[in-house]
Parts: sequence; C-alpha cells; structure tokens
Amino acid sequence: MRLWLRNNSLSVFFGVLFLLALFGQSLAGQRAFNQEQTEHGSPTMSYGRYLVSSDFGEAVTENWQSEYLQFSLFILATIWLIQRGSNESKKPEEAGLESDQQQMVGEHAQKNSPRWAKLGGWRTRLYSNSLLLLMMVIFFASWFAQSATGWTKYNDEQRNHDESAISWSTYVRSSDFWQDTLQNWQSEFLAVGTMAVFTIYLRQRGSPESKPVGSPHTETGSSG
Repeated sequence: MRLWLRNNSLSVFFGVLFLLALFGQSLAGQRAFNQEQTEHGSPTMSYGRYLVSSDFGEAVTENWQSEYLQFSLFILATIWLIQRGSNESKKPEEAGLESDQQQMVGEHAQKNSPRWAKLGGWRTRLYSNSLLLLMMVIFFASWFAQSATGWTKYNDEQRNHDESAISWSTYVRSSDFWQDTLQNWQSEFLAVGTMAVFTIYLRQRGSPESKPVGSPHTETGSSG
C-alpha cells in the first residue's frame, strides 16, 4: 500500500483535494441557498435534497465544463501551435502529428507498448486520439448537464416570481446562460495563456511544469 501510494501520490493528492473542496462547496452552497430561501419566505432544503438539486448541479458542472474545454483546446492547440521558449510548447521542429517512428506506433512499437498502438488501422487511430476524445466527451456531457440544471433553476425562479417558464433551447440562447458560461471560459483561457508565457522566463526547481533553472529563456519544450 505504501508503494502504491508513492507511485500514485499525485492523483491521490488531487483526488482528496477535489473531494474535500466538493464537500465544502456543498455545505456552503446549502447554507447560502437556505439563507436566501428564508429571506424570501420560501421553504429550506435538507442537505441530501440539496445535493441532487439544480442549484448545486449547475454550480458544479459549470466549472467542470470550462476545465475540460481548457484541457481539450490545449491538447489540440499544442499539436501544431508553438510558443518559443515555453515549457508548455513543443520544439518548433516537432510541430504536427509527428511520424510513426516518433510516436512508436505500428512497426515502430516497442514490446511493452499498449496493444492498440501495435495493431494499426482504426484501433491505432482511435487510440492515437483517445485523450482528446475523452476530454471532449466529458466537456460536452458537463456542458449539457450545466445547461439542464441551469434551465431547471431558471424556471424555478420564474415560477417563484409568477412568470412564465421557458424551453431548454430558449435558455441555452439566453444571455443568462452565456454570461455564466463565458465567465468561466475566459478565466480558463487566461490561465493557460499566461502559464505558457510565464514558463519562458520563470522557474520552479524540480517541477516538470518548469524548465531547468539554468535553461536559456529561448529554449523550448524542456523540463526539469
């Protein structure tokens, strides 16, 4: 168990942080929701009921979809786009999908390469794009979940104010939905862009997200 924890400590660390943060968000969210309900003379909600409510669902999924959009676009963009001097970029001469030899697929696969990297055909093509495909699936799933829970929440508020409910298609074209969505997107794009630039000039010794401390600013795509 100790060896397993050491070998998986990065994912375990962030998994625990995720669960703690999600739990804290649920507690704070329920308290804020019930406080608002009390101020408007409306019934409060139990913790269990709040966990499956549209209010909590929208708050969670609107962040998930922006994160996975960020990952998807970053994976896709870094295939061809270069940032000279950045640790987040490939070297200029490596831009593109790279050769089968570089990617160790087909006849260039090693003995311990994944099976689908050796088979060729559609299975190797699918495996060659599996990371981006999964990220995009999660993005679209969480985006749809956000739109559905946000729509339910919006219509609940409409009914509380004796106003007409709207359809899902109307909601996803509304300024209310896109304000929340673009608010998250712009912060993710800013974070990725600044990270790419910061790693040109700044260092963190021992981190694979940074170049070696002594690397020239113009060196691209090295880590240490």
